[in-house]
Amino acid sequence: MEHFDVIAFGSGSASNIYSWLLSSQENIRIAVIENGPVGGICLTRGCIPSKMMLYPAELMYNIKMANSFWINAEVNNINFTKIMEWIYNEVMGESEQIEQGIRSDGRVRLYRGNGEFISDYTVRVGNEVITGDKILLCTGSRPLVPDIAGLEQVGYYTNDNFFKMRNQPRDVIIIGGSYIGLEFGFFLSMMGSRVKILEMIDRIAPTEEPEISYQLEYDLLDYMKILTSHKAVEARKRGDRKIITAEDTVNKKTIDLEADEIIVAAGRKSNSDITKPEMTGVKTDNNGWIIVNDFLQTTRPNIWACGDSIGKHMFKHAANYESQIVFYNAFMNKRVKVDFHAVPHAIFVQPEVGSVGLKESESRDHVVGYYSYKDTAKGLAMKDEGHFVKVIVEESTKRILGSHIIGPYASSMIHEVIALMNTESQSMNPVYNMMHVHPAVNEVVERAFFSLAEPEYWDDFKEKVKERTMKKREGIANKIL
Repeated sequence: MEHFDVIAFGSGSASNIYSWLLSSQENIRIAVIENGPVGGICLTRGCIPSKMMLYPAELMYNIKMANSFWINAEVNNINFTKIMEWIYNEVMGESEQIEQGIRSDGRVRLYRGNGEFISDYTVRVGNEVITGDKILLCTGSRPLVPDIAGLEQVGYYTNDNFFKMRNQPRDVIIIGGSYIGLEFGFFLSMMGSRVKILEMIDRIAPTEEPEISYQLEYDLLDYMKILTSHKAVEARKRGDRKIITAEDTVNKKTIDLEADEIIVAAGRKSNSDITKPEMTGVKTDNNGWIIVNDFLQTTRPNIWACGDSIGKHMFKHAANYESQIVFYNAFMNKRVKVDFHAVPHAIFVQPEVGSVGLKESESRDHVVGYYSYKDTAKGLAMKDEGHFVKVIVEESTKRILGSHIIGPYASSMIHEVIALMNTESQSMNPVYNMMHVHPAVNEVVERAFFSLAEPEYWDDFKEKVKERTMKKREGIANKIL
């Protein structure tokens, strides 16, 4: 039985922690356990490869938009295989470099495979058993695959194996209408595939503000078919084609949809059933996510967790932030609390979505501001329609509570609000005092703060967004059904 100073589950954001340790402690001994490609989910099957695929999709979107500006552009060929090979080779090449770096350091031992706790601070990996003084549970997550009859026999893709795809499917069914499913759907539709998205609740991107979700659906319906309130219940094959039977969650009627490939993007699942942290006394919630306190310590001393494993904010930037907190508290004898008041995220389709902080339903004592791209000079230049910035401000203090953007460059524009929310006062006042470049898209953010009103003032605006989308949705649904 080999003993280590630190056992790190995972080589994603955990690598931040043990890299800092290796740079400062000459004689430390670290075990790294990794059951997938070295580098973690973000590098090998998440953020990075997905954003690599979305850039060619963005180019195709812009080409499609060119005709609106009297530019006659056409695409002669899309080499889907080359795009997918480029993505895979780049990320796996970097993964191999990281693995070589780990193996070249004599203070680190890399264990490939699943790590499973068998008793206190004791882990089995394959045929070996190791112990550690401190343990980092950066165990990530994996795709949640719904219990759909016949799905395993028919075969499907998730983000785990999507980037191994080499032949472009003509028709695709995507199960799940959140950001992973939408990004896959947007990419494939821009490459020329016919995409259908099934979402079991009544709107896509359900964690966004409702008006953001509805506007996003309105735009995406130009490039793909979306069926909300539909649940996949059975899969089977018909010759070379795959059939999904979907049930309307409202009236229980079913419909058969046909495709070449199925992609499952129905959420994420904890890996605690694999690692069994309860065997060392670490408590998890009902879904298997590891329970931590405000300092990211688990229910056992010297065992810490961050990233997807705690089930809070499943974004790489959040995991990187959390890894800093773990490093400070576990190894620097500090007591730093996590602060999740301004966790941002984005959806990288067209239009983009950027969001930070609270939603309107989560806040109190607030006023709200909206402003449309089309009412600014840059929005006019882009012929933008329907896209907007929303800001939520605490009325009594002028403290920014949140912001939600849908439209061009939203993932970049949201950083103006993120920066303000991370000042000491979190005040909106700098927006009034600072100069914004004119004409630039960030003027939409500025003017949203200049448009604050009681929430009820915006009810008609939100209702019009929904009504327009519901009308378009009905037309698409009628064609499918």
